[in-house]
Amino acid sequence: MIRSAPALLGFAALSLALSACAGGGGPPKPSRRAVEQINRVLTVAPGAAQPSTIVATEAAFSRAARERGQWTAFRMFAAPGALLHGENGPFPIEPWLATQTDPPSAVQWDARVVAMSCDGALAVSKGRYRDPEGKVGSFVTVWERQADNSYRYTYDVGGDDVPQPPPRKPVQEGDIVVTEIDAVTGLVATCPRGSNGTPPPPAIPIGEDGKADAKLSRDGTLRWRWEHRADGTRYVAADYFYQGRWVTAIEQSLAPATK
Repeated sequence: MIRSAPALLGFAALSLALSACAGGGGPPKPSRRAVEQINRVLTVAPGAAQPSTIVATEAAFSRAARERGQWTAFRMFAAPGALLHGENGPFPIEPWLATQTDPPSAVQWDARVVAMSCDGALAVSKGRYRDPEGKVGSFVTVWERQADNSYRYTYDVGGDDVPQPPPRKPVQEGDIVVTEIDAVTGLVATCPRGSNGTPPPPAIPIGEDGKADAKLSRDGTLRWRWEHRADGTRYVAADYFYQGRWVTAIEQSLAPATK
């Protein structure tokens, strides 16, 4: 999506049940409303892989964008070396962010899918956003657990829907309004069994050097990849190892980014 001035960015946001969020001098905690939304979904993941931790981080990220400024929040939640997938491919976001000024209003977003490795060290979120002008789009964000057990994003991409959906009709007196039901899918990879239980990596063609890349989680149970195609289309996909086979968790094509 474009959580951005140049229409480059993607966003991450809400998903499954709430776990802990960084406190003290760290990023802000999610709002009460966000917590209530999160708590409507049960946490069912075993062990270290808790999609709820990504939800809590996403909620805090979104709140920071609203309260502290969009690009300030992006700086707060970026991992060292984080990439933003723009019109010519992924590039380091930190130097770019250093030149940006927070806009008056921030993009708002929410996650629809969170896929996580068995050990919880790597997660990929996919969702929807709306910018201050009312434009909507999709995003994919990759999260990695840091040494202090917090999560920071390492890759972000997003883009507006092309074409945009028709505008919503104004609500008239007497209309019955049904609010959208929160629906977030949490997908956790199956843990390897035994010392030789690491699953084989999925057979994914990488393509031309510099135009595509793929990464595998440390425990070998989650793999994600990006492509920058000849026509400028940006493509991201993530696969997780589940009950003995590789399953596609996330797949997203985004229109070429424009300034």
